[in-house]
Amino acid sequence: MKTTRESMRRWVVMAVLSFSGGIIFLLPFLQEVYYIPLSEALSLNNTQVGSLMSAFGVTAMLSYAPGGWLADRVSPRKLLTSSLLLTGLMGLYFATFPSYTISLAIHGVWGVTVTLLFWGAMIRVTRNWAPSSDQGKAFGILEAGRGFGEVLTSMALLAIFGVLGSNAFALSTVIIVTSVLILVLGVLAWMTIEDDSGGDIDTRSQPKVGASEILSVLRMPTVWLIAIIILAGYCAYWGTFRITSYSTDIFALTVTMAGVISVGKMWTKPIAALIAGFVSDKLGIANSVAFLFVVLIASFSLFALLPGTPALLPVMIVNVAVVSLAVFAMRGIYFALLEEGGIPMAVTGTAAGVISVIGYTPDIFMPLLGGMLIDSFPGAEGYRYFFFSVAGICVMGLAATLILSKRVASNAAAN
Repeated sequence: MKTTRESMRRWVVMAVLSFSGGIIFLLPFLQEVYYIPLSEALSLNNTQVGSLMSAFGVTAMLSYAPGGWLADRVSPRKLLTSSLLLTGLMGLYFATFPSYTISLAIHGVWGVTVTLLFWGAMIRVTRNWAPSSDQGKAFGILEAGRGFGEVLTSMALLAIFGVLGSNAFALSTVIIVTSVLILVLGVLAWMTIEDDSGGDIDTRSQPKVGASEILSVLRMPTVWLIAIIILAGYCAYWGTFRITSYSTDIFALTVTMAGVISVGKMWTKPIAALIAGFVSDKLGIANSVAFLFVVLIASFSLFALLPGTPALLPVMIVNVAVVSLAVFAMRGIYFALLEEGGIPMAVTGTAAGVISVIGYTPDIFMPLLGGMLIDSFPGAEGYRYFFFSVAGICVMGLAATLILSKRVASNAAAN
């Protein structure tokens, strides 16, 4: 009976963790689906809309390292709950469509609440959730759960948006509903996630992470390789954000139809992450990531070269599915490289924080890069430059993955 209760508790923790991890990002990443309605509601141009995410990216980057350190020292229950509650409250304010300056500030606050308080704690709890041989599975399940939470919520929100007229009022309602849901998840996190979900952080036997441990993490070549891999993979993720405006600007789809494509690609997230989690434990995490980079390089190059003619719309949609599967499969497993790369469990949060400082810098430069290219080179030319840029960054990620794979193989042979 005790074993059954413990098993149920583990799955409840993963359910709350994964759904929270998917839905909390809907507010700062609102432009992924509602790019044009958001720009119209706030009266912003492409560069200004991009700068909102850049504000989020700057504060997030500054928060990753201290957030990882906090995750190794503070109860994940407190970190996750406070993150969700603060993020939801700021969302309610953003629903009033404040000025551009205040909107920038809100996105900056979200960078702190989502990153300093939530991200490192989520990574640590997930790694502690499964044994070392099932790390791909654990992170795959996390990403799949995040995907299900995100896509189911996004579908409901898009339906609300359409029914209410696809206007500013409809978008405000979408933001309010999302914020309330995040607040509810904050309460559930407090009720279900316990302190020992993070690896007995509060026990005396748990080593504390100090300056020497942080320095040891910074000296690990594996940490820097994983950081480059995640940076490239995250740039690819940002590349998918432009699919919504790409569909309307190049293929002349309506805003609602472009939103349907954006929500549709979200359905690939749980499927891709779950399959990747199980398969990568068999084939090797690094080997799987390398294959996915090859797919991404080819897919983004195709976007860059594809003419926006109606006859090629099916090709574009298929390519959306392919690139989405590859991106979400990679996101589902790349933090499992912590285990394959030999990062000690005691410094999981710290390592994840250091890696994330570099790996998630695309939050700063990718939205600006896309906005500036499209504003400077209107039409297909701007999108061509953008998608080729993403493909080039993926080449860098592939190179880092191959180097890491050789290091893993060398360490395995030595042992």
